[in-house]
Amino acid sequence: MRKIISVIVIALLLQVAVTSPVLGGISQSHHDYSRAGWSGGEICIVCHTPHNANTTVADAPLWNREVSTATYTVYTSSTLNALPGQPSGSSKLCLSCHDGTIAVDSFAGKTGTRFADFGNFGTDLSRHHPISFAYDSALASEDGKLHNPATKDSGLGGTIETDLLVDGQLECTSCHDVHVSRHSAGCAGCHAGSGHPFTTRSLSLRKSNAGSALCLTCHAK
Repeated sequence: MRKIISVIVIALLLQVAVTSPVLGGISQSHHDYSRAGWSGGEICIVCHTPHNANTTVADAPLWNREVSTATYTVYTSSTLNALPGQPSGSSKLCLSCHDGTIAVDSFAGKTGTRFADFGNFGTDLSRHHPISFAYDSALASEDGKLHNPATKDSGLGGTIETDLLVDGQLECTSCHDVHVSRHSAGCAGCHAGSGHPFTTRSLSLRKSNAGSALCLTCHAK
């Protein structure tokens, strides 16, 4: 009986390995600061804490960082039908490290001195993909080159609306997930569990952008 159960378990694991995208957690990703001298060897504490959390930040459980008060220059274009506003929601959380106004090691009430050496965008977001705008059926219809988020498959199990949007808005987290590091199966075969960092070129994308697949999830080209 044990042999039969073992065979079934192995078969299921092999099926998952073949059919599931290769994912690595935040551990050993480019968001893992546990080996930085200022983190105390912790990973989660840079953003989250079980004690004395900042509970004023919406949709940020047990938040442990300041939130930037900067005013941003947002993206504009003559071809843009969306109306991007000041960054909001989860995008503000990303910018608490990536706008260069708050040090990465500023957490738990401490004022740090180390700023992001990659993805330090500043407060001028006019040359970056627009964020913090409503992406709905009306926008898709008006634009003519966007998929309807209510019906288009995201490739992650549901629609764009259910899987990628935040309260109907397109935010940084529509494309990126700080808690997930995607890497190639080839890398995983050699490096998983070895302590070797996962590739950082994936930029924590929610899905592979090979062949512009992530872009084409929303853009009808």
